[in-house]
Order: sequence, then C-alpha cells, then structure tokens
Amino acid sequence: MAVSSGYKGSGVQAAPLRVLGPLEVSGELGAVYVAPGRQEIVLGALVLELNRVVETTYLVDVIWAHDPPKTARTQVQICVSRLRKALSDGGIDATIETRARGYILRAPEDATDIGTFRRLVTEAHALARDGQKAPAVDMLRLALGLWRGRCLAGAPSEVLAGTAARWDEIRLEAVETCMRLELELGRHEHMVGELQQLVAHHPLRERLRGHLMVALYRSGRQAEALDAYHQGRAMLTEELGLDPGRELRDLAQAILTDDADLALAEPAEARSLVAMPLSEAVQERSADPEPVVTPRQLPADIGDFVADGAIVSEVCDAVTEGQEKGQLHVVLVLGGPGVGKSTLARHVAHRLATEYFPDGQLYCDLRGRDGQPVGPAQALGRFLRALGVPGQAIPDALDERAEMYRSLLADRRILVLLDDVVSESQVMPLLPGTGSSGVLVTSRAQLTALPGARRFDLQPLSPEQATHLLGRIIGQHRVENEREAARGLVRMVGGLPLALRIIGARLAARPHWSLTSMWLRLQNEHRRLDELAYGELSIRASLSLSYDGLAAADRRLLCLMSLAEGTEIPSWLGAALIDDRTPHPADLLEPLIDMRFLDITAMDQGGEFRCGLSQIVRTFVHERLPAEIPESERAGAARRMVGGWMALAERAHKEIYGGAYTIVAGRAERWHPPEDHVRRCLRDPLGWLESEQTNLLNAVELAARSGMDELCWELATTLVTLFEARGYPELWARTHKIALTAVQEAGNERGQAAVLGSLGTLHLHRGEHEAAGPYLSTALEIFERVGELSGQALCLRDLARIERHHGDDDRALALYESAERNFVRAQDVIGRAYVLGEMAHITMRRADFARTRSYLDEALGICRSVGFDRGQALTLRRLGHMLMYQQRYEAAERTLLEVLAMVGASGDLVGEGYVLHDLGRVNAHLRRVEQAVQYYSQSARIRDRILDHSGAAAVRADIVAILGRPMASVG
Repeated sequence: MAVSSGYKGSGVQAAPLRVLGPLEVSGELGAVYVAPGRQEIVLGALVLELNRVVETTYLVDVIWAHDPPKTARTQVQICVSRLRKALSDGGIDATIETRARGYILRAPEDATDIGTFRRLVTEAHALARDGQKAPAVDMLRLALGLWRGRCLAGAPSEVLAGTAARWDEIRLEAVETCMRLELELGRHEHMVGELQQLVAHHPLRERLRGHLMVALYRSGRQAEALDAYHQGRAMLTEELGLDPGRELRDLAQAILTDDADLALAEPAEARSLVAMPLSEAVQERSADPEPVVTPRQLPADIGDFVADGAIVSEVCDAVTEGQEKGQLHVVLVLGGPGVGKSTLARHVAHRLATEYFPDGQLYCDLRGRDGQPVGPAQALGRFLRALGVPGQAIPDALDERAEMYRSLLADRRILVLLDDVVSESQVMPLLPGTGSSGVLVTSRAQLTALPGARRFDLQPLSPEQATHLLGRIIGQHRVENEREAARGLVRMVGGLPLALRIIGARLAARPHWSLTSMWLRLQNEHRRLDELAYGELSIRASLSLSYDGLAAADRRLLCLMSLAEGTEIPSWLGAALIDDRTPHPADLLEPLIDMRFLDITAMDQGGEFRCGLSQIVRTFVHERLPAEIPESERAGAARRMVGGWMALAERAHKEIYGGAYTIVAGRAERWHPPEDHVRRCLRDPLGWLESEQTNLLNAVELAARSGMDELCWELATTLVTLFEARGYPELWARTHKIALTAVQEAGNERGQAAVLGSLGTLHLHRGEHEAAGPYLSTALEIFERVGELSGQALCLRDLARIERHHGDDDRALALYESAERNFVRAQDVIGRAYVLGEMAHITMRRADFARTRSYLDEALGICRSVGFDRGQALTLRRLGHMLMYQQRYEAAERTLLEVLAMVGASGDLVGEGYVLHDLGRVNAHLRRVEQAVQYYSQSARIRDRILDHSGAAAVRADIVAILGRPMASVG
C-alpha cells in the first residue's frame, strides 16, 4: 500500500514473530519453519493474544470451524509441542506456557510486529496531542511500514481471519490519522497521488475520500475535488443505496462555494476542518469571548511521570470525545491506594487543558486533608468563588449552588477534576449540565451508580515501567549498576507507584545507599511499612484511610484473608474464614473489592471470581491482625480454611474414582463450601485439582505449621490423585515430607502409616523398587497394629508389585490375593479392580488367557459401575496387552486407540505416555516403521515432561531398535 512505501525497517528492528501480513518467524539463525495449516493457525492465534491465555477450546474452533475430531485436543497439544521446539531451536525469546484451560505465549511486546505497531501508534497519538504533528506522522509511517499485507494473510481459518480483520481496520484508522496530520502540516500537494490510491483500494471509506477532496482543493484542483465527491456518492448509492454522510456533504458544499474556512489552518490551531463537520468549524471561529475569570486550579504535573501510554491516550480520548457531540462524559480513573490515580489524572488534565479546555480547570480533593470527606456544598462554594462569584452572592442551599454552577459552565469549556472521591453523592451535584466541559474523577471505590461514566481501572506499573520510574527519580546509572536489586525492589512493592516514589525519594536523599541495602531493609516484613515512609509520603497512611473507612465486619474478614497465601483465592474461602454459611460467599468480599483491598485475578471453574491481596496490602493487614483478631479465632479460621480445601479435594477424589476408594480416610473435621459451587467446580475434578494446585500445596504447609497434623497428612495423601495422573513426583515428595514431619512430631501413628505407604507408592511410580520396600513394610506393620484394612490392602498391593518386579510371580499372586481380601472387607471395589488387573498381568504372562480375560472383564465391570474412567482405561490397556501377547495386533491397536482417547480426554499424562509407547510397539510388530516412530517420539516427549526419564530412555531404546541405528535426539 502506498502509505507504507519507503519506511520498512527504517529505525524499527524486525520482530521475530510477524503477523502483519503472512505469518513469518525468524530467529538468530534466520527463518524458522512453521508448518502450514494447524501449526500456522495455532501460532497466529497465540501471537494475536500475546501474554494472554488462549483457551484450548478456542484453538480447536480456529482449526476446525465445524465438527472437530475426537482427537482435536491431542492434536492441539502436538502442535504446541512442535511450536515450542521450533521457537527454542530458532533462538527466539518466546515461550509457550501451559495453563489449566489453554496456553499463553510469553514474549516482550516488541517480539511481535503487532506489538511494535501498537506501541508506535500510541506514541504517535501522544505526539499529536502535544502538538508535535511532524514527528507523529513519522511515527505513524514507521508503524504502517511494518505491514506486508492483510493480517495473517493466507492462514486457513475463518475464525482467525475474523480476529485478524480487526487489525486490518485498526491499520486503516492509523492511515486516516496519518493523512489528516499531513494535511494539517500543509503537505497536500504531495499527498494527492497517495490518497487517490487509498481511495481506489477503499472506495467506501468516506474519511479517506474527504482527505482526498481537501488535498485536491488546496492544490488548486477544485473541479477534481468535486468529481471525487460525485464518484463516491454514485458508488455509495449503487453499492449500498445510501447517500454520503453529512460531513462529506458539508465538505462538498464548502468546496463548491469556495468557503474560506477550507484554507490551510495556522500551525497554532490544534483542530482540523477535515476531522470535523463544517458547521462545527464555523461555530468554533465565532466562539464567545474569553470569560472574565479563568480558574487554573490544577495541581502541578509530575516531571518524572511514568504510566502505560495506551491508558493515558484512552483516558484523554474519553475526556474529550463528548465535546464534539455535545454530550457530557464523566471519566473515572479507579484503583487502590498508591496506584497512581491522582498522578495520572493530573497529567491528563495538564495535557488537555490548553487545547480542549481553554476556559479553565477546576480541582478539588474530595477526601479532604484531614480524612473527612468534602461535602458537595463545600466543593461548590469553592468552585463558584473560583469562577468569579462574590462570596456574599453564593446561595446557602445545595441545589441553588448547583444551579448557579451549571449556569456558569453552560457555554464554557472547563475541565473539572474531582480527586479521591469517596461516594457518588459527592459527585452528582458537581457535574456540569452540558457536554462542552469535561469531568475527570479518581476514586478508590467503584462508583457504579454514576450514569454513563467511562471507567478505567488503573493497575500497578509493569516491571519495565516501574524500573524506568525508579531510574527517573534516582538516576538511570544507579538502576543500571544494580539491575537485579532494582527488579527486586519492584517485585517487593508489586509495582505500586507510591511505594516506588518513597523508595526513590529515600535513595535520592542518600546517594551513598545502594539499592541492595534498600532491598534488604524491606525484607523485614515487620518493618516494611516503616521503611515505606518519607516526609509526607507513607504507604501505611494511604492504606489506613481506606481501611478505617471499612465496616468492622469487613475489617475482620480482610485481616483473616491475609492467612490465605497465594495470589488467587477462591470466593468461598472468605465464608470459611468467618464460618458464614451463606449460599453466595462471593458477596462477603464485595466491600473489600470495592475498596481495592482485594484484586480480582481470574474466574474459577465454578464461574466465581478469584481474588488476591497484593504484597503491600498483605503486609499492612498482617500488621493489624493481632490487634483485630484473637489468637484462638485466628486458629479456628485457619482450621476451617484447610478443612474447606480438604473437603473439596476429597470430593474431587470421589468424583474421579467413583467413591472413597484406594485411599486411607482420616478423621479431621471438614468445612463444606456451598454445594452448588462445589458441583460447578468439580464438573472436571482433575482439572480443578490442577488449577488449585498452588492453593492446595499452601494448605498442606499451613496445616503443618499450625499443628493440624491430621488435616496435613489427609490432604497430602489425597493430592496423590493429581500427582499420579498429571505426573508431579516432585510435589508428591515435597508434600509428603512435610506431612511426615507433622505426624511424627504429633505422634500420629495412623497418619505416619498413611504417609509412609504413599511414599512407597511414589518410589514404585519412579521405578525405585528397592527403595519402596522399607516404606511399605513399616506402613503395613502399623496398619496391622491399628486395624486399618484399607491401608493394609494398599500396602499388600504395592509389595506384590515389588515381588512381580523381582520375577517371583507366585509370591506376587499370594500378596495380591491377600490385598483383594482386605479390599473386599474394606468395601473398596476400585482397589479390588486394580488388584484384579495386576493379577491378570501375571496370568497373561503365563499364557492363561481365559483366566486373564475373566479378571479383566470383572475389573472393567467394576470400574464402569462406579464411573471410574481412569480404571476403565487401565483395564482396557491390560486387554490390549493380552491381545499383543496373542499376536492379534490389529485388535490390540483398536483397543489401545480407544484408551488413548480416554486418557487424552481426562488429561492423564502418565497414562498417555504409556499408551503411546504401547501403540509404538504394536505398529512396530505390524512393520509400520514411520507410524511406530511417531508414537514412540510422542511418548518420549510426555515422559520427559513428567520427569519419567527412565521411561523416556526405554522408549528411545525402542526407537533405536526399530530404526537399526542410534539417533542424536528423539522427541
């Protein structure tokens, strides 16, 4: 396209991931090959949503718009795996991370051309608002030069094409802005050819046609300008049955009458006739004279202001967009204490004041310097005096003051900045009556009752922005000399601007202090808030204003929330902490969210929000905790919290296994969240365990620290359901080490046996048969002493596995039979089904296929009767093995493919690794070498991923055997 010619690569380094045109990837060694089709579509979708989670269901939809295959999720996983390898091999600074519901492509924004484009356009808009039009045009030209065609041109996906089309529209908007600015700079004579090309490519875009008409007119080509209009009108009538818009019609009339308003504006004028209707332009030239009194109440802007440029631009646009339409727009900048609301609002106000609000600016801090909110009558009195009303003429009544205020602002363009608003009742009387003025509000509260308000939720600074701010305060050289310490300080305060300014002020006042020394001071949590104070700046004081405004019950709940570690806390947990049985526990947290003490971080599987406390808020609340909550109450809250996690984990295990099977149940008290919420969360019980992994691990550790040994070992052993299915042996070991210490210190024999037995199973899971024996023997001895049947059965089952590994099948069968009897006595049908499957493995090796089939049929029937999908898959896999022993390889393949679909659907990575290995062996027997190697390679990758390195080595040995030669690397 003509607008981008000559600018490609000029001052902009090529991004490794490019989607502004056909998908291209290049790394340190040159172009990186991405297979066309599915891989191309998946990578394109991830790039368009850079640093945001893309759900697997969406990826399935973009690949298969209709009727996706049953193996769709598996194929997406394969695509992602291959893309990871391609990015890694290409030396590209980007990684694809797995999340509970999908994937996220992690990379700097400038690693993609779309991120560079977004940044350049944002900077161009900022330059234009500051009156720097020529640099703004240069920036836009650089941005448009990144385009090589339509976004993701050629990607074979209708769904993805729809998403990409939005970026094509954004590109055209940037083109239109660039053309407008060039016209305002007087470059019309050089633009005619380029605009003619643009109009030819986009004949229905009226704004581009208007730019062409103005360029022709100013170049002395009035007839051609009118001809361009008539061509556009004819096309609109023919194509759409519509007349041109009013703006284009007014422009044509102005050209026809040679209206003087079409002459090139003086450089000092900020607005262009091209960007507004002619009638508005004429009105602007006949504006009323300046009022006698022009208030200039804005506090000073901050010289070292740092913020997200996109947010600043969006707030600026929101404040000013109502002027042209005559509509009043109230713009809210919301956020927690110290997040920089007031600083951003003041910066925006100064940026807009001269150009958009020449009749003055009014300002009021509505929280008040003494912490007492300023009433609207008091604020109106100050505003009326600032507007020139003598004190004796100001009415006493609130409504009369508001009427006078609205009358004075009716025909004037004044910006009203209301800082730190406490409630909507403060704001409503201070709103102007017309849209010529603007209103900018900052608040810690949500202010949801303000009608028609535009809301901007301000977040803490990103690590890059925060480091930049620190550098502007203390000097960039100090930050560069201690880059890691600077990052540590940023992490410590969560990117909170107020905290960073305090740190910066202290370091600036003490140039002999290192950043590392400041970081060490903040390590002491008990003194952290003392360190985050300097002069009138204080994090504690800022938080106290909001905290003291909470109701007593909300303060109590907030303090107890600090007992919950982690950044994503489910909504039910608040109810557990205060033992509230409400069916809607999320409602209890709303006041804390409204006042920004809790941040909403995600949604859980039950459709409820998840929230978290920032590190600064957590420190503040921990400081208040002892004074607000007695020790006994804190202990009870912690017990209910861990009891809630225990209840949910136990329920997840039952949903997966069809009941309380293959586990030793404890006697700790549970706290049960609302049943409706539990049912929604546990629609995918294994997925829920995965998504709550961090919180569940924290609960195990909290139970150990708090002396809740029974809850500690119960929760740890219940989580084996997750560790075993998803391949987390290191977490299995970590939780059980914590639990074993807890039960040993408490003298809890039954708990010791449960943890020791589970550790024995872990060693077997790792293939460490010799190490497993002592754990299992000790556990069995204790279980026999305390009369725990389920525990005895589990230990006997695993001891049989050891004997089978040593080749003593007779001894193994005897132990399995003892285990089966105990499972029957304990009414554990799934434990019995598992043992039947293991016995079938031995009889199969003895070629006793009739007995083998009998065992497997009974085990399969049990698993189906209780809905234990993983058991069904395991039993069918045993059946596949039997068919392989019988050399019925086609039948074995059909059975194993059924198993692969089952384990893939349930997310059972361990099972998937094993079944892929089995399928490789079947295809090797059928002499399908290529297919066998493919299955083997997939199995090796999964086993490496779950840290089963011995299993991966065995798979690679099979690859070497089938190929007849060593391979440098596989998978």
